[in-house]
Amino acid sequence: MNLTFTRRAFAARFASMLSAFGVTAAVLPNRALAQNAQDAGGIRKLNSEGKPGSDKDVIMPVVVHNGLIYVAGQGAHDSRDPKEWTIESHTGMVMDKIKKHVDIGGGSMDSILQLNVFLVKIEHWDGMHKVFSTYFPHGGPARTTVAVAALPGDSLVEINCIAAVTRK
Repeated sequence: MNLTFTRRAFAARFASMLSAFGVTAAVLPNRALAQNAQDAGGIRKLNSEGKPGSDKDVIMPVVVHNGLIYVAGQGAHDSRDPKEWTIESHTGMVMDKIKKHVDIGGGSMDSILQLNVFLVKIEHWDGMHKVFSTYFPHGGPARTTVAVAALPGDSLVEINCIAAVTRK
């Protein structure tokens, strides 16, 4: 029997015991309960720097739960003149963001399971696919690609994904 106890394990067990008696809300503040749930394998919401999100964040770019990393839609957000935009440059920008966010969540490009790609023009598929394939030299994940009427944030492409956590 393992007798090693951590503060988190103690707090989680103590909180569950209090919950059984119906006194959790009176004893522990809600924020402490939420933190204990996060630490005990619950939902982790992270910003673009890998730090926990705040109550003021409406959309979190990275959410980790049950061994999976969910990366919110990433766009190029290109501040250059639209005449200079290319699908190749935008795809590279977006895939670099995807790579960064999956890494923040504890995964790698090889642990990406599924991606959704949104293009403003279906004619951009070949250029997007050419750049996309360079990010997956060992074979790519499942992918869906659709054309949409428009994308926010000055981007020709937006991508979201789900990846597996491969490290803590």
